[in-house]
Amino acid sequence: MKLKNTLGLVIGSLVAATSLGALAQGQGSVEVEAFGKRYFADSTHDITNGNLFGGSLGYFLTDDVSLNLSHGVYKSLEGEGLARGQEIDGHLTALEAAYHFGTPGVRSLRPYVSAGFAHQELDNTYGRGQNKSTLATVGTGVKYYVSENVLLKAGLDMMHGLDQEQTEWMAGVGVGMNFGGGSQPAPAPVAEPAPLVEAPAPVAEPVPEVVRVELDVKFDFDKAQVKPESYGDIQNLADFMNQYPQTTTVVEGHTDSVGTDAYNQKLSERRAAAVRQVLVNQYGVDAGRVNSVGYGESRPVADNATDAGRAVNRRVEAEVEAQIKQ
Repeated sequence: MKLKNTLGLVIGSLVAATSLGALAQGQGSVEVEAFGKRYFADSTHDITNGNLFGGSLGYFLTDDVSLNLSHGVYKSLEGEGLARGQEIDGHLTALEAAYHFGTPGVRSLRPYVSAGFAHQELDNTYGRGQNKSTLATVGTGVKYYVSENVLLKAGLDMMHGLDQEQTEWMAGVGVGMNFGGGSQPAPAPVAEPAPLVEAPAPVAEPVPEVVRVELDVKFDFDKAQVKPESYGDIQNLADFMNQYPQTTTVVEGHTDSVGTDAYNQKLSERRAAAVRQVLVNQYGVDAGRVNSVGYGESRPVADNATDAGRAVNRRVEAEVEAQIKQ
């Protein structure tokens, strides 16, 4: 099967398998991108430098690792030497894996590195027909997420020919959209806030009464996505904070003991950040009133030797209290 047909089938399969209704970054998300690149050709091709225009489709296997398929068409290429002045046609198809640094989110800056393979076809080179090359690729760049779904990208790629030993470069920019991921779950049905229980004030001399709301959100193993059934409890906390705007809170993330300390520390931070994002973005709590912190596996509340205990330890906790004048 030709590469163009293969590209179309893969893109169609990925889009069909992705829910277009849920817009979010993170594991399971899809990124589509339109790009323009400046192509710096190796002298073995006997052609001028030119431009490459095309698009790519990426699927995030984790919050940080994506698999990307791209296809571009060369423009403004002309022959040199034996083929001087002759217009060159061609295209480039690539399959690459990329690792992203930083945390998904709005206005986040995520540097990345990539590596993979590409197939290049150029027509009329040397004035004598088609030139085909298999290339090993490495690249680096940065993505800026203007919003949860819209991104800007700039990058630099090196391509080394496995057939002709040529080394070529590309520098370019792109704009894309991210959708379908799991870092931000779909909104859950809105639950009515639980009534606040207040003790009666003293009859003789009224004194301020302290009321408190506590939050305990559980997570699936090795996941940082907030489950739909937790949205009601998070909204209760948000309603309380919106009712008492002087309050602040710290959202604390925790894990069980499975995995390394370093991995669990990062996982706990992602869990805390996910709950904070729901409080701020979903229920309107001012971002300056909510901080998040991760404690990894260092603060268990149950026995990590059992499945039940580990399930209790996979949690995010928060507490808010306020004084009410009677």
